[in-house]
Amino acid sequence: MATEEAEYDVILKEADFELRDYESQIVAEVIVDASFKRAGTRAFRPLFNYISGDNTTQTDIAMTAPVSQVAQSQDIAMTSPVGQRASEGGWAVSFMMPAEFTMETIPLPTNPEVRLREIPAHRMAAITYSGRWTKKRYQSHLEKLTAWIEDESLVTTGQPVFARYNAPLTPWFMRRNEILLPVED
Repeated sequence: MATEEAEYDVILKEADFELRDYESQIVAEVIVDASFKRAGTRAFRPLFNYISGDNTTQTDIAMTAPVSQVAQSQDIAMTSPVGQRASEGGWAVSFMMPAEFTMETIPLPTNPEVRLREIPAHRMAAITYSGRWTKKRYQSHLEKLTAWIEDESLVTTGQPVFARYNAPLTPWFMRRNEILLPVED
Protein backbone atom coordinates (compact mmCIF):
# COMPACT_ATOMS: atom_id res chain seq x y z
CA MET A 1 0.00 0.00 0.00
CA ALA A 2 1.39 3.39 -0.98
CA THR A 3 1.52 6.23 1.53
CA GLU A 4 -0.14 9.46 0.42
CA GLU A 5 2.25 12.39 0.07
CA ALA A 6 1.65 16.10 -0.35
CA GLU A 7 0.72 17.19 -3.86
CA TYR A 8 3.08 19.65 -5.53
CA ASP A 9 4.31 20.77 -8.94
CA VAL A 10 8.04 21.06 -9.60
CA ILE A 11 8.79 24.53 -11.01
CA LEU A 12 12.58 24.10 -11.18
CA LYS A 13 14.90 21.14 -10.58
CA GLU A 14 18.68 21.35 -10.23
CA ALA A 15 20.63 18.39 -8.75
CA ASP A 16 19.19 17.76 -5.22
CA PHE A 17 17.31 21.09 -5.23
CA GLU A 18 13.74 21.82 -6.31
CA LEU A 19 11.38 24.76 -6.35
CA ARG A 20 7.85 23.44 -5.69
CA ASP A 21 4.30 24.75 -5.64
CA TYR A 22 2.23 22.92 -3.00
CA GLU A 23 -1.54 22.69 -2.94
CA SER A 24 -3.38 23.71 0.23
CA GLN A 25 -3.46 21.05 2.93
CA ILE A 26 -4.62 20.28 6.43
CA VAL A 27 -2.20 19.23 9.15
CA ALA A 28 -2.62 17.85 12.65
CA GLU A 29 0.06 19.49 14.80
CA VAL A 30 1.54 19.17 18.29
CA ILE A 31 3.96 21.68 19.81
CA VAL A 32 6.57 20.13 22.10
CA ASP A 33 9.24 21.65 24.30
CA ALA A 34 12.09 19.37 23.29
CA SER A 35 15.42 19.31 21.49
CA PHE A 36 15.69 18.85 17.72
CA LYS A 37 16.56 15.19 18.28
CA ARG A 38 13.69 14.38 20.68
CA ALA A 39 10.88 16.53 19.23
CA GLY A 40 9.63 13.98 16.71
CA THR A 41 9.56 11.18 19.28
CA ARG A 42 7.73 13.29 21.89
CA ALA A 43 5.07 14.49 19.42
CA PHE A 44 4.56 11.20 17.60
CA ARG A 45 2.31 9.46 20.16
CA PRO A 46 -0.45 12.12 20.40
CA LEU A 47 -0.45 12.51 16.60
CA PHE A 48 -0.50 8.76 16.02
CA ASN A 49 -3.29 8.34 18.58
CA TYR A 50 -5.30 11.03 16.75
CA ILE A 51 -5.08 9.22 13.40
CA SER A 52 -5.75 5.89 15.18
CA GLY A 53 -9.19 6.97 16.36
CA ASP A 54 -8.53 9.35 19.28
CA ASN A 55 -10.91 11.83 17.68
CA THR A 56 -14.55 12.85 18.00
CA THR A 57 -15.79 10.27 15.47
CA GLN A 58 -13.32 7.52 16.47
CA THR A 59 -12.24 7.35 12.82
CA ASP A 60 -8.96 5.82 11.68
CA ILE A 61 -7.12 8.25 9.39
CA ALA A 62 -4.49 6.99 6.94
CA MET A 63 -0.83 7.77 7.67
CA THR A 64 0.74 10.21 5.21
CA ALA A 65 4.29 11.37 4.52
CA PRO A 66 6.40 13.19 5.37
CA VAL A 67 6.42 13.85 9.09
CA SER A 68 7.85 17.33 9.45
CA GLN A 69 9.47 19.41 12.16
CA VAL A 70 9.76 23.22 12.29
CA ALA A 71 11.15 25.58 14.92
CA GLN A 72 8.26 27.19 16.81
CA SER A 73 9.74 30.68 17.11
CA GLN A 74 6.77 32.39 15.50
CA ASP A 75 3.48 31.65 13.77
CA ILE A 76 4.27 30.47 10.27
CA ALA A 77 1.61 30.56 7.60
CA MET A 78 3.35 28.12 5.29
CA THR A 79 4.92 24.82 6.27
CA SER A 80 5.53 21.46 4.73
CA PRO A 81 2.70 19.01 4.23
CA VAL A 82 3.50 17.26 7.45
CA GLY A 83 5.86 19.26 9.50
CA GLN A 84 8.05 19.84 12.45
CA ARG A 85 8.81 23.49 13.00
CA ALA A 86 11.07 24.96 15.70
CA SER A 87 10.08 27.36 18.46
CA GLU A 88 11.63 29.31 21.27
CA GLY A 89 10.03 26.66 23.45
CA GLY A 90 10.59 23.74 21.11
CA TRP A 91 9.19 22.36 17.89
CA ALA A 92 5.90 22.01 16.06
CA VAL A 93 5.55 18.49 14.66
CA SER A 94 2.75 17.73 12.23
CA PHE A 95 1.16 15.02 10.14
CA MET A 96 -0.42 16.00 6.85
CA MET A 97 -4.03 14.84 6.64
CA PRO A 98 -5.26 12.86 3.61
CA ALA A 99 -6.53 15.08 0.77
CA GLU A 100 -10.04 13.61 1.06
CA PHE A 101 -10.68 15.76 4.16
CA THR A 102 -11.71 19.40 4.46
CA MET A 103 -11.78 21.46 7.65
CA GLU A 104 -15.52 20.74 7.73
CA THR A 105 -15.20 16.95 7.36
CA ILE A 106 -12.06 16.06 9.31
CA PRO A 107 -12.68 14.49 12.74
CA LEU A 108 -11.76 16.81 15.61
CA PRO A 109 -9.01 15.68 18.01
CA THR A 110 -10.06 14.75 21.55
CA ASN A 111 -6.56 15.51 22.88
CA PRO A 112 -6.20 19.30 23.36
CA GLU A 113 -2.46 19.07 22.48
CA VAL A 114 -3.40 18.16 18.89
CA ARG A 115 -4.64 21.03 16.77
CA LEU A 116 -5.79 21.11 13.16
CA ARG A 117 -4.59 23.82 10.78
CA GLU A 118 -5.22 24.54 7.14
CA ILE A 119 -2.15 25.64 5.20
CA PRO A 120 -2.88 27.64 2.03
CA ALA A 121 -1.20 26.83 -1.28
CA HIS A 122 2.46 27.89 -1.13
CA ARG A 123 5.88 27.72 -2.81
CA MET A 124 8.85 25.92 -1.21
CA ALA A 125 12.51 25.51 -2.05
CA ALA A 126 13.62 21.96 -1.19
CA ILE A 127 16.75 19.86 -0.84
CA THR A 128 16.47 16.07 -0.71
CA TYR A 129 19.06 13.82 0.95
CA SER A 130 19.37 10.40 2.57
CA GLY A 131 20.88 9.34 5.86
CA ARG A 132 20.47 9.72 9.59
CA TRP A 133 18.19 12.23 11.32
CA THR A 134 20.85 14.29 13.08
CA LYS A 135 20.99 18.00 13.75
CA LYS A 136 24.48 18.14 12.19
CA ARG A 137 23.23 16.67 8.87
CA TYR A 138 20.18 18.95 9.02
CA GLN A 139 22.41 22.05 9.49
CA SER A 140 24.76 20.98 6.69
CA HIS A 141 21.92 20.53 4.18
CA LEU A 142 20.15 23.69 5.35
CA GLU A 143 23.33 25.66 4.56
CA LYS A 144 23.40 24.13 1.05
CA LEU A 145 19.72 24.96 0.50
CA THR A 146 20.18 28.52 1.74
CA ALA A 147 23.13 29.02 -0.64
CA TRP A 148 21.08 27.67 -3.56
CA ILE A 149 18.18 29.99 -2.68
CA GLU A 150 20.57 32.95 -2.72
CA ASP A 151 22.06 31.81 -6.06
CA GLU A 152 18.54 31.66 -7.53
CA SER A 153 17.69 35.13 -6.11
CA LEU A 154 14.74 33.74 -4.17
CA VAL A 155 13.34 35.40 -1.03
CA THR A 156 12.47 33.21 1.97
CA THR A 157 9.25 33.90 3.86
CA GLY A 158 9.47 31.62 6.91
CA GLN A 159 11.26 28.99 8.94
CA PRO A 160 12.90 25.83 7.51
CA VAL A 161 10.90 22.60 7.70
CA PHE A 162 12.61 19.24 8.33
CA ALA A 163 10.65 16.49 6.56
CA ARG A 164 11.13 12.76 7.19
CA TYR A 165 9.50 10.23 4.87
CA ASN A 166 10.44 6.90 6.44
CA ALA A 167 9.75 4.94 9.59
CA PRO A 168 12.47 4.99 12.28
CA LEU A 169 13.34 1.33 11.57
CA THR A 170 14.21 2.09 7.93
CA PRO A 171 17.98 1.59 7.43
CA TRP A 172 19.70 4.98 7.56
CA PHE A 173 21.05 4.71 4.00
CA MET A 174 17.51 4.19 2.62
CA ARG A 175 15.89 7.15 4.39
CA ARG A 176 14.49 10.06 2.39
CA ASN A 177 14.82 13.41 4.13
CA GLU A 178 14.11 16.93 2.96
CA ILE A 179 14.53 20.47 4.17
CA LEU A 180 12.01 22.93 2.79
CA LEU A 181 12.00 26.71 3.01
CA PRO A 182 8.97 28.80 2.07
CA VAL A 183 9.80 31.35 -0.61
CA GLU A 184 7.93 34.13 -2.41
CA ASP A 185 6.03 33.18 -5.58
